[in-house]
Amino acid sequence: MIITYHGHECFKIQFGNTIIATNPPSKDSKIFSKTPKFGADLVIQSLNHTDYNGGENMFYGDKVPFVVRGPGEYEIQDIVVRGFQTTCGVDGKEMVGALYSMIFEGMHIVFTGPLTSKDLSKEILESFDEVDILFVPIGNNETLDPADAYKLAVKLEARLIIPMHYDGEGDKALKTFLEEGGAEKIKPEDKLTIKRRDLDGMEGEIAVLKAQ
Repeated sequence: MIITYHGHECFKIQFGNTIIATNPPSKDSKIFSKTPKFGADLVIQSLNHTDYNGGENMFYGDKVPFVVRGPGEYEIQDIVVRGFQTTCGVDGKEMVGALYSMIFEGMHIVFTGPLTSKDLSKEILESFDEVDILFVPIGNNETLDPADAYKLAVKLEARLIIPMHYDGEGDKALKTFLEEGGAEKIKPEDKLTIKRRDLDGMEGEIAVLKAQ
C-alpha cells in the first residue's frame, strides 16, 4: 500500500490498482493553491463543505469513484467501510460530520475527518478492534489540538499514526504533536509504502508525510 498526502485532509491510498481518496477539496476551496486531481475508486467525505467535498475531482481516466458521504455501511471492491456520525470543526463552527473505519488488505484504517473531540461515542469504540493506521487532525484551531489528538491515538491503540490538518512541516501544531509522541526526530517522507506485516510490532509509531 502506498500513501501520499495532498494537504489538509486529502490523502491518496493506493493498493494494486485500487485507489481511495480521503476528503478531497472541491474546486471552490480556498485552502489549496492547486486542487489535487487523480483518479479514485472510492472517495470518503467527512463533511459537505468545499474543503472536503471534491469527489468530482476524482473522476480521471477510467476511474469513476463511489463517493461515501456519511454514516452507514458500504462495501466497494472488497473494501469494507463503516461511517459514524461525529462532530467536526470547520470555519470556526461545529458541524455534524463523519468518521470512517475501512478494512482492506487485512488492515484496519481509521480516518477521523476534522474531529473536534477525543471522546468518541460508545458505539464507535465498541465497533473497533485493532486499529492499524489512524489518520488524525492535529489543530489549526478547528479540530483536536495536538495533545488531544495524541491521547485519542493512544486510546485507540493505533499501531501507526498519521497526522493531518496542519500548515506544513514548520507548523507549531505538528511540532507539539511530535513532542507528545516522543517523535521529535521524525523526518517527513514524500510517500509511505507499507505492507500488513510491517505493522506487526508497531505501537503508536508516527509517520509524517510531505504534502505533494
